[in-house]
Amino acid sequence: MDGRTLWLLGAVVLTLSGGTFGQQPAAAPAPRTGEYDVRRESEVVGTVVAYAANSKSAPFGARATVQTSSGVMDVHLGDPRLLAANHFSIETGDTLRIVGETLTTGNTNLFVARIVQKGTQSLAVRTARGLPVPYVAPRNTQSAAMHRGVA
Repeated sequence: MDGRTLWLLGAVVLTLSGGTFGQQPAAAPAPRTGEYDVRRESEVVGTVVAYAANSKSAPFGARATVQTSSGVMDVHLGDPRLLAANHFSIETGDTLRIVGETLTTGNTNLFVARIVQKGTQSLAVRTARGLPVPYVAPRNTQSAAMHRGVA
């Protein structure tokens, strides 16, 4: 290759790659409405006015209506089987400390609990990413022993 061709090839390469040098770094995507964000969490303390183990509307699961110092709020508490498996009972009149976030679902606001505390007992009902902690049924040790050939 002669010097002129080499120079022309270099100019073409620089021209085609020049757009990548001037690009701005991509901005972090803004959280979508209705998505849990641990940075927006707050803590509420209140008295249970009503409790339903299985709500009739989405999101389904355990719900409590809690009277706080700033008013009444509807709180989603996750899978009622998780509460029962951890011997976490909720009744009218109980005082709860709840860590979570208010999310908009449809046209209603719902406080989504991540951690629920009653007295000295606390239970994580959601992960830090806002996903409900799944209920996993305990293994029946007698049934498992029979499958291993132990009688």
